[in-house]
Amino acid sequence: MSILPKVDPEAIAQLHQNLLEDSRFNLNYLVLIVSSCLIATFGLLSNSPAVIIGAMIVAPLMLPLRGIAFGTLEGELTLVRQSLFSIALGTVAAISLAWTLGRIVGIPEFGSEVLGRSQPNLIDLGIAVVAGGLSGFAKVRPQVSDALAGTAIAVALMPPLCVVGLTLSQGIWSYSSGAFLLYLTNLLGIILACMLVFILAGYTDSSKNKSALRWTLILTGILIIPLGISFWQLVRQSQLQATLRKILIGRTITVGQQVELIKTEVNWTAYPPVVHLDVFAKKTLTPKQVRLVEEFVNQEMGESFILVFQVSNIKEVRSSDREPIENP
Repeated sequence: MSILPKVDPEAIAQLHQNLLEDSRFNLNYLVLIVSSCLIATFGLLSNSPAVIIGAMIVAPLMLPLRGIAFGTLEGELTLVRQSLFSIALGTVAAISLAWTLGRIVGIPEFGSEVLGRSQPNLIDLGIAVVAGGLSGFAKVRPQVSDALAGTAIAVALMPPLCVVGLTLSQGIWSYSSGAFLLYLTNLLGIILACMLVFILAGYTDSSKNKSALRWTLILTGILIIPLGISFWQLVRQSQLQATLRKILIGRTITVGQQVELIKTEVNWTAYPPVVHLDVFAKKTLTPKQVRLVEEFVNQEMGESFILVFQVSNIKEVRSSDREPIENP
C-alpha cells in the first residue's frame, strides 16, 4: 500500500529510465569521481573539514545506489549490473588514487578527520539510513531538490574511501578496515532506505520484492554487530573520560596535585582494557598515586582498567624569579 497518490506505469517507467541514466559509467561520472577523490584526499591530508565538504558536494557515488535499490526490487538485472559496475569502478578508482597520493606525500600520521572515519558505529548507520531515505524521496518527489539529498549522502561515501587508500599507503590496517566498514555501512544503509521509500511511494510492487528487501535487511543486520560493539566502546570511553576528569580535578588528594587530562586512548582488545592517559602535572606521579586513581576508576565504572600515565611536567616561570648568574 502506498502512502502517496497511486503511481501510474508511465511514471514508474520514467523513474526506471532516470535511474538507468544516473547509474551509467561515463566520462561525467569518471571526472566527478576523480575530482571529488582529489579534493577529499587533500582535505584529509590537511585535516580540513571545509575542503572535505567540497568533495562531498561533487561526489557522484550516491547516484548508482538508487539504481541498485530499485533494480533489485523490480528484478531489473540490467539496471543492477550497470549500477554495480559504476559503484565498483568508482570505489576502486577512489581507493587507488588516494593510495597513490598517500605514497607520494608519505605522511606517517594523520589528523582527526582520518581518525574520525576509521571508527564507525551505530550512529553512522543511522545517518546513512536517513540520508538514503532523503535521496529516494527526492527521486520520487520532483519538488524536493536532488542536490540536497546528494550532498547529505556524499558526506558518507567518498571521504571513507579516501581514508582507506591513504591508510593503506602507510600500512595502517586498523584504520583501513574501519574506514571500509564505514563505507559498507553507508552503502547498505542508503540502499535499504531507498528500497523502503520506493515501496512506500508505490513505485514497486511490495508482493514481488520481499526477497531483495529481506537480504538487504540481513546484510545490514550483520553489520550491526561490529557497529554496536564500537558504539558501546564509544559510550564507555565517554563515561571513562568523565570519571577520570572528576577524579583528577576534584579529588586532588588521590594524586597529591591537580592534573590536567589532555587525551585518553583505550585499548579495548586487552583484558582488562588498558587506558593510556596524556596529562600535564607539576610533579612526577608515583606508582602509588596511579594505583589510587586506578582503584577509584574501577569502583566508579564497575569494571577493571589498567591505567598508564604519560606525564608532561609543567614548569612555572614568574617575572619575579631571578635570572641564573652565568660564571665568566
